[in-house]
Amino acid sequence: MPFDPSLLVHFRQRITAELVNKVNREVVRRLPEATRCQGEKKNPEAESEPPKNRGKLILDATCAPADISYPTDFSLLNQARVHTEKIIDVLYEPLKGESLKKPRTFRRIARKDYLAVAKQRRPSRKTRRKALKKQLQYLRRNLSHISHLLELGASLKNLSKRQYKTLLVVSEVYRQQLWLFKNHKKSIEDRIVSLSQPHIRPIVRGKAGQAVEFGAKLSASCFEGYALLDFISWNSFNESGDLKDQIEAYRDFTGSYPESVHVDKIYRTRENLTWCKDRGIRISSPTLGRPPKEVSVQKKKQALEDEKVRNGIEGKFGTCGSGDLASVE
Repeated sequence: MPFDPSLLVHFRQRITAELVNKVNREVVRRLPEATRCQGEKKNPEAESEPPKNRGKLILDATCAPADISYPTDFSLLNQARVHTEKIIDVLYEPLKGESLKKPRTFRRIARKDYLAVAKQRRPSRKTRRKALKKQLQYLRRNLSHISHLLELGASLKNLSKRQYKTLLVVSEVYRQQLWLFKNHKKSIEDRIVSLSQPHIRPIVRGKAGQAVEFGAKLSASCFEGYALLDFISWNSFNESGDLKDQIEAYRDFTGSYPESVHVDKIYRTRENLTWCKDRGIRISSPTLGRPPKEVSVQKKKQALEDEKVRNGIEGKFGTCGSGDLASVE
């Protein structure tokens, strides 16, 4: 075959997000020159004047959901325990003939303890804490067995690359979950929610029905029908801090600041409002402070128009697919 699936993955893994953005920005920057009419003449007087604000810029942020099961502390510890049991089997194999008993992992009992709580529809808080404690103890015993086998001569070279990576991730998961259990906390910095994809972080979005999403958070801009991926990160961030850079990037493309910027309420910070006001840029969405008792018909009509314009970037998220946008990372 001229192309093999692994060949496409080979190229995709070497194309960085910076390269993709560089190509997209260059295409958008050269578009006005390519679409300009041949008979159009340049006006030297107009070029000498300072450029006026024109155009509309739409900004928004979204989360590209990762393909993982909904994580819970209980299920995460159970998966970690199962992986450590497989690692113990691999490390013990070369030492089997040296009159060394295989370490006991109590895997059948641990499995029964897990299913006894996992099958309950709504276990109580006391039941969950008791089950978490048991899984932490099973995992601690397995990690100590692995350390003991390494001291007796077992080598990490017997593990595959995936098993070695999983062992490092499991050790960090045990540390985090033990700290959460002892301190009665529900969050910790750089929390791991997936053993196979430890880079994924929980992103609090506050949406109805799904307050927390798991995946990469990205900040995008849209103007004249073109959407650009400005920033992407697996860690949560405040998208309002990207407004200035996105507007300056718009100026690089078009040669002038936008006439209006259509954003959510989160972008309307006092710093951003002052910065845009000094440059003659109007920001959509409601003003800060207590809402007025009476709103003029003109302002209501303007707010409705702004919301219609802002729907353009929501359509881009639906057309492109946030998962496709995050694949460049």
